Amino acid sequence: KHKEERMKKRALTFLIFLLGLSSLVFAEGSLKVVAAYGGKEKIFQQFTKDTGIKVDFIDMSSGELLSKLEAEQGKPSADVWFGGGLDSFIAAKNKGLLEKYVSPEMKEVPLKYRDKDGYWSGVSLVLVGFMVNNDILEEKGLKAPKTWADLAKPEYRDEVIMANPAISGTNYALVHNLIQALGEEKAWAYFEELGKNIPFLAKRGGEPPLKVTSGEFGVAVIPMSGEFILMEGKYPVTTIYPEDMIPWVPAGMAIFKNAENLDEAKKFIDWALSEKGQIVIRDEDPRAMVRNGVEIPKSIKTVDMSKLIDIDIERLGTEREQILNEWKSRFGNKAK
Repeated sequence: KHKEERMKKRALTFLIFLLGLSSLVFAEGSLKVVAAYGGKEKIFQQFTKDTGIKVDFIDMSSGELLSKLEAEQGKPSADVWFGGGLDSFIAAKNKGLLEKYVSPEMKEVPLKYRDKDGYWSGVSLVLVGFMVNNDILEEKGLKAPKTWADLAKPEYRDEVIMANPAISGTNYALVHNLIQALGEEKAWAYFEELGKNIPFLAKRGGEPPLKVTSGEFGVAVIPMSGEFILMEGKYPVTTIYPEDMIPWVPAGMAIFKNAENLDEAKKFIDWALSEKGQIVIRDEDPRAMVRNGVEIPKSIKTVDMSKLIDIDIERLGTEREQILNEWKSRFGNKAK
C-alpha cells in the first residue's frame, strides 16, 4: 500500500507544474522583487519596517526568470532580483539585462562573492548536499549516501530526485562544480551513472526536499539552507553534507536594467548587504553570509568549509549555455 501511494504521488508531479506566468503582476506603488529565497516574507517585512518602502514579490527560479527576461528582450516587470543561482546573474549581466550599482556596503563583501564591475552581489552561500528519508531507506535496506560516488550506486535506482539544472540555479551550480572538480570527461560519465537513479527532474529547486519529506523519494539533492535542515525536527529526514566535496554557489542579488523604482532598489541592496540586513536574512533562512564579520548561524550543521570545491565563479555564467545544452542532449527526456 505504501509503495502504491508513493507511485501515485510521483504520477501527480507530471500534472501539477505550472508553466510560468505570461507576465508578472505586481501591486502599484511598491518595490517589485522577483525572489527565490527562504523566509522572504519576513525579510521584506523587516526591510519595510526599517525603510518605509513597501515590497511586492513573486517567487520564481533563476533559470526560469532568465529565460523570461531573454524572451521579453530585457524589458523588466520588476526592480530587484533577490536570490537564486549566480550563473543566471552572470549570464544576465553579459546580456546587458542588469543595472550597475556599487553599494557602499560592498566594501565589506569579499570580491570573490561579488561582481568586480558592480552588476550583482552575492547575499549568502548556498551549499549543495543530500536529504534522505530515514523510513524509506530502512524499508529498502539502504544506507544513507555519504559521497557523490555513493549517490550514483545502482541500489538507489529510482530513489533519487533533483531539480532540472536549466531551471534551478543550485542544481546548475552542482553540475558545474563537479565539472570543474572532475574535468569534463569524468563529470559527464558520473552524471550518466547518476541519471540512471533519477526517474525525472523536478521543476523547482525547493521541490526535491518536499518530495523526500512526503515519502515519494528516498534521497534528494538539495540546497543546504536552514529552511531545509530544520525539517529534520518535523519529519523523519536527515540532511547530509557530502564527505568528499561540497558544491556551492553564492545566492545572487541585482537590480534590473531600466528598473522603474531605481532609488528604492538601491536602498534594498544597501540594506541587504548591511550588517543588520545580513543578520535579518541569515536568521530567517540560516546560511553562511557574504559580509565580513557575520557569524555562521548556530542552527545549521557544522560544515568543513575546506571541503568546498575551488571554483572559477565567472565560468558559471560564461559556460552556462554550453553546459545546459549538453545536459539537455543527455537528460532532456527526464525534464517533464
